[in-house]
Amino acid sequence: MAEQFYTVASDSETTGEEKAQQTFPDVAIGIDIGTSKCSVAVWNGHQVELLKNTRSQKGMRSYVMFKDDTLSAGVTGGATKEHAHEERDVLSGSAIFNMKRLIGRMDTDEVVQASKTLPFLVQTLGIGVRPFIAALVNNMWRSTTPEEVLAIFLLELKALVEMHYKHPVRNTILTIPVAFSRFQQTRIERACAMAGLHVLRLMPEPTAVALLYAQQQQQLLHDNMGSGIEKIALIFNMGAGYCDVAVSATAGGVSQIRALSGCTVGGEDILQNVMRHLHPNFDSLFAGHTMDRIKSMGLLRIATQDAVHKLTTQESIEINVDLGGGQKVSKVLGRAEFEQVNKMIFEECERVIKQCLHDAKLAPEDINDVILVGGCSRIPKIRSLVLGLCKKADSYASIDVLEAAVSGAALEGAIASGVTDPSGSLDLLTIQATPMNLGIRADGDTFAAIIPRNTAVPARRDMLFTTTHDNQTEALVAVYEGEGKQAEENHLLGYFKITGIPAAPKGAVEINVCMDIDAANVLRVFAGVVKPQGPATPPFIEVRMPTLDDGHGWCGQALAKMYGGNLDLAVLPKKLQP
Repeated sequence: MAEQFYTVASDSETTGEEKAQQTFPDVAIGIDIGTSKCSVAVWNGHQVELLKNTRSQKGMRSYVMFKDDTLSAGVTGGATKEHAHEERDVLSGSAIFNMKRLIGRMDTDEVVQASKTLPFLVQTLGIGVRPFIAALVNNMWRSTTPEEVLAIFLLELKALVEMHYKHPVRNTILTIPVAFSRFQQTRIERACAMAGLHVLRLMPEPTAVALLYAQQQQQLLHDNMGSGIEKIALIFNMGAGYCDVAVSATAGGVSQIRALSGCTVGGEDILQNVMRHLHPNFDSLFAGHTMDRIKSMGLLRIATQDAVHKLTTQESIEINVDLGGGQKVSKVLGRAEFEQVNKMIFEECERVIKQCLHDAKLAPEDINDVILVGGCSRIPKIRSLVLGLCKKADSYASIDVLEAAVSGAALEGAIASGVTDPSGSLDLLTIQATPMNLGIRADGDTFAAIIPRNTAVPARRDMLFTTTHDNQTEALVAVYEGEGKQAEENHLLGYFKITGIPAAPKGAVEINVCMDIDAANVLRVFAGVVKPQGPATPPFIEVRMPTLDDGHGWCGQALAKMYGGNLDLAVLPKKLQP
């Protein structure tokens, strides 16, 4: 076994404060792996504590540096100020970042295609497999995977926590975007396992914020400052990689997620749009990953990041950057021009908010509080957009925009670990919801949703299907997740066959497909013949999803090519009661 990074101090070596911390050695830590920054927090016995790295930073850059034969992550950022990773080092091709955007995605994904302009190597074949990713080490591209990069980062984060608390860390609550597919979730869990972490729960980021909000409302009630009536909050979370919206109803420490909605737009897309606006030949200029082009790409990215940040407080910013090779960018960028360049992103944010309000069956006037979190929530246009749609003059001010998600994850970690608090700070419950529809392929290529999105978890739903051919003895159950009306528009999670179906005219056999999501968000699919019954009827099949690994992008096409419509199912008009 490899030598552990932590040391366990004896009682004689610990102070009274350290002993108090060791009272809760098995409390799960909360981790918020952001696209650009990460943070970690833990319940220390009386409150949530955000940990700082050796450079006294709570928010740590989400990257891993490949340099010579050594690896170092943004957790330490180079460990000391003397050896700190400068921004140019991170953008030199030797560092991999944006792991959260890339993990679990196929090379045909739009997000992966857009990542080809990053300063490290992202190659695709366009056939629905995992993209090829590599970092520049000693003038040679070294291949890796998003899972491996994330595992290295988490390993360093785990060591930081263990050094701080002087005891091993095993369990964690991780926040994830609403738009994460179940395949991406399994990839996150795999990366955690590689780092020696056991995931108790993957928590959608706005759900974690809702839990923190519930605790604050509960505390107000205890302090005789709250009314105790149900409060409706709209939570808008937008970071570098994703945009999430949730509507929660909170009363008495119980927070129920009424609706969830999300999309894959974020600060990275804003950054890419501005870079293309500043340099019209952006795509052709950075098509190849030569050393000089990587350097130019890094310089333009640094200047653009600085401009976007300053435009949150300034009306205009002057950009002057020499990209080398005779390429220069000199421009005054105004806030109005910036907003026009990113008009489509803001429209997508508006769509997600309206969708969430519609799903929750609420009008803007029903919202009590608007909670803005994530780095992009500081952009004036986004702030005014959200508040305008909710008809509010200002947002909820008692939550830190960058610390809310990880704080909620730490609270969930304490609750899931069985910790109790005399003051009632942990007397909380969050009723989560499914962010996407879950169903199977039926009636040709139609997506038949069995568990609709925004169904409270745990959940169990059934639907009846029948055969589409006379004397059909086998049926293919292909499980999908998503919002598309056609099966191929959604994420294929897995498939299996029902065999031994009694020979009968088409439509005479009834097949029940049941989907079950437990409290840990594990999806199981049960399927079998319910009519006709008899000794020859095959037993039900139980399958845990997802079952697919790499190459899941072309599995659906392969299934269609091999079986055609021979094993199709059709939806019966009647359904079993849940």
